[in-house]
Amino acid sequence: METIFEIQRRLHEECDRLVMAMSEELQMPKKTTKEKVLADHRIKIYLERYQSCSKSLLELYQDKDGERKQEISNMSINEFKEFYSQFNSLVEFHQNHGNNVAIPSSIEFSKLREQLNDPAYLAEVVKFSDVENYGQYLDLHECYDSYINLRCLDKIDYITYLSEFNKFGEVPKKQKNLKYKKYLELLHDYLYGFITRSRPLFFELEHTIKRNELQFEDLWKNGDVAGWERPKDLEEEALINLNEFAKWEDLTYLGLDRLKAALQAKGMKCGGTLEERAQRLFASKEEKNRSNQDCHRLMAFNQKDKEIALLEYHIGRLAELVDDQIYETKINLQRKQARYTLDESDEDSMDEVESDDDDGIPYNPKNLPLGYDGKPIPYWLYKLHQLHFSYECEICGNYKYNGPKAFQNHFSEWRHAHGMRCLGIPNTAHFANITKIEDALLLWDKVKDSTFSKMWIPSNEEEFEDSRGNILSKKVYLDLQKQGLL
Repeated sequence: METIFEIQRRLHEECDRLVMAMSEELQMPKKTTKEKVLADHRIKIYLERYQSCSKSLLELYQDKDGERKQEISNMSINEFKEFYSQFNSLVEFHQNHGNNVAIPSSIEFSKLREQLNDPAYLAEVVKFSDVENYGQYLDLHECYDSYINLRCLDKIDYITYLSEFNKFGEVPKKQKNLKYKKYLELLHDYLYGFITRSRPLFFELEHTIKRNELQFEDLWKNGDVAGWERPKDLEEEALINLNEFAKWEDLTYLGLDRLKAALQAKGMKCGGTLEERAQRLFASKEEKNRSNQDCHRLMAFNQKDKEIALLEYHIGRLAELVDDQIYETKINLQRKQARYTLDESDEDSMDEVESDDDDGIPYNPKNLPLGYDGKPIPYWLYKLHQLHFSYECEICGNYKYNGPKAFQNHFSEWRHAHGMRCLGIPNTAHFANITKIEDALLLWDKVKDSTFSKMWIPSNEEEFEDSRGNILSKKVYLDLQKQGLL
């Protein structure tokens, strides 16, 4: 049994704990989008609880029933009597409820924090699809499917749809029917739910929606809503109530231009003199009941248009709030398309690669290389590194290398160096990209010739001088000496 002051003390203590918890969440660094979104949701839960406690405190301080004032009065008159009165009440309460153990508020709050810090619990409370990645991207596939099923609208791809789903002015008015309205409701509900899930601390959303409704009302009255613009003169003439005119001569006072606009609004011929136009317009006058029914149908039609226009206006404003996510979604889709440009057969083979047999041996019909996890690498990675091209080297014993990178690297590896040593050829830069033994031997001969021709040979470079002072090479000098010419 708690007194009013004890309840106030407990609520103040609860508010202090909530403020401390929110401060810790704000100061904690977040590395990923998931951590940031989950932290915002925890702060939102703390904040809602803080607001509930503050509301209860306000009601207690207002003291509308006068209990708090009475309790203060009792304490000020005879504090000891009030103390023992409350003490006896506590004793009596615990005698009647002795088996009920009260959980301290600090322990209860600790359990709440443990629950909120559990990612599995928050994942159930805040659900994101795999495509959304905790609010980083939009997942408008369901809305896109509904859009392409609308009649008489151009069929566009998903990336184009992300750029044009909020451009309602390009949709003809005659196509904006009930099915189109259901599509708008689906799109509006998704955008609203996405913002509340990805930005839980954006408390201005409801205020923004109400402000948008007020702005829409002003634009609708003036006929300035995008895609629903109405000519002011034709609209005014279309609302002419012919029941106010007793005879066609009364219509002539409206003038040629106004009668022409009224006839155009009714889809009738608008030419002729003033009298002809007045007679033609007055002839279209119907009975009062029929006119009232048409008026009601016109009002219902205008109300339907207004509801559709309001949905379009709301979606346009909500799309502005997620403009960054729309851009990131398009970039992510383009990146995926660049990585997964595979035909149907390639996709089937990739699915086969990812599946394993019952005996634990990876299913690898295309003989793809194995990755670090012991499973075949993805087919797109296999094609990206051009591993489907093989290169054979005769010097290495006709060994085959998959991919240009492995082929280029093998010239500096042990197998190719060993083959070159067996041929008696040094593995130098002269023999790069040489894979045939015959080509390597021919090139080695050319290298030796060009190298030895530049070498210094002492026997060919020695010089001798005859008795006349002529400088001769050693070979010429010895030949002339043998012939006795010196």
